[in-house]
Amino acid sequence: MSQTPSRHRLHIPSPGTDSSPTDDASQEYARTERTVPTRSADRAAYDQETVHAILDEGYVCHLGFLRDGAPVVLPTLYGRVGDRLYLHGSTGSRPLRAAGKPDPGLAVCVTVTHVDGLVLAKSAFHHSINYRSVVVHGTAHQVTDPREKTAALDALIDHVLPGRSADSRPGNAKELAATAVIRLDLREVSAKIRTGGPNDEPEDLALPHWAGVLPVAPVYGTPIPSESQAPGISEPAYLTTR
Repeated sequence: MSQTPSRHRLHIPSPGTDSSPTDDASQEYARTERTVPTRSADRAAYDQETVHAILDEGYVCHLGFLRDGAPVVLPTLYGRVGDRLYLHGSTGSRPLRAAGKPDPGLAVCVTVTHVDGLVLAKSAFHHSINYRSVVVHGTAHQVTDPREKTAALDALIDHVLPGRSADSRPGNAKELAATAVIRLDLREVSAKIRTGGPNDEPEDLALPHWAGVLPVAPVYGTPIPSESQAPGISEPAYLTTR
C-alpha cells in the first residue's frame, strides 16, 4: 500500500508547519522520554520511511486513552495521509466526542503491530516473536473541515484496499453526519523491530529441542461476491492482483 490514490492525494499541513510535504525518508522523528524504550533500545527506529511502511501495511490500530480516570484501549481502522493518522467512529462515541473539544483535545496512544514469526528457543525463557510495531503519542482532534474529512474517509477506505474509495458510493449527508473522524499528527513516534532467530544460552545449544523461527504472514483468499451481486460485474483489478 505504498501509493495514495488520486482521489485523496491531498497534503494537509499540520498546525504550525508550512505546506511542504513531510514524507522524506531521510527525516527522523525526535526521540523523547516516551519513545525511547527502556528495554532493547537497539531495536528502535525513528526514520519516517520505516515508521510509514509499518503503518501503511497494517489494517487495525489500537487506540488508548483515559475515560473517567481509567485506561481504555479500542481496536479501530485507520489511514495515513502524509504525517497524520486518521481514525473514525460514531459521532456518539466518547473518545471522538472528547477529541472534538478544541482545548485540549484527547491525549491518546496509538499502536500498530505486525507479527512476522514465532521464535522458538531451546529454553522457555528465550521464546519470542519477530515483529514490527509503531507507537504514536499525541493529542487527537476531531476533523471538522469538510474537505479534510472527505479526504480522510477516502484514505481510511483506500488504506484497507487501495483504489476502493473510487469504486464505491461516497457517503451521503446523513452518513457523514453520523461519522466522526479524528486526526493525530505523527510527531512523537517510534518503531520497534525484532528479526532473526532465538537467543539461546550457550549451555542450552546441545539440548535435544527444536529451535528456530516459524514465519507468520497474512494470506488473502479468493474473493467471495455478495449474494446480491448483479450479474456481469467482474472482480476489480485491486482484488485480483493481491
